[in-house]
Amino acid sequence: MTWHKRAESKYGNKRVEMDGHKFASKKEASRYQLLRWRCDEGEIRDLKLQPRYPMIVNGEKICVYVGDFEYVENGKIVTEDAKGVKTDVFVLKAKLFRALYGRDVVLT
Repeated sequence: MTWHKRAESKYGNKRVEMDGHKFASKKEASRYQLLRWRCDEGEIRDLKLQPRYPMIVNGEKICVYVGDFEYVENGKIVTEDAKGVKTDVFVLKAKLFRALYGRDVVLT
């Protein structure tokens, strides 16, 4: 009989399922709960999970940025990433996102 040890997360996060959605961490699930409440209260609207943005430069697709959440607050689109660790890849994608879409990714 072969036993397979469950792979540990690189950053120690625990996957969580809530309202039929799977989240990469408890932090992300907790943020979702707060944003759902804010949406129910009318503070924000149009809450989306996992918004995808193609990163295309000079007609060439470089990558896709996938945020954790997106919503409208005070008439402005807010894209959020619930990060426990700010990786070099995230920093690069955030800069590219700002250059292509004219706004910052909000870290929570």
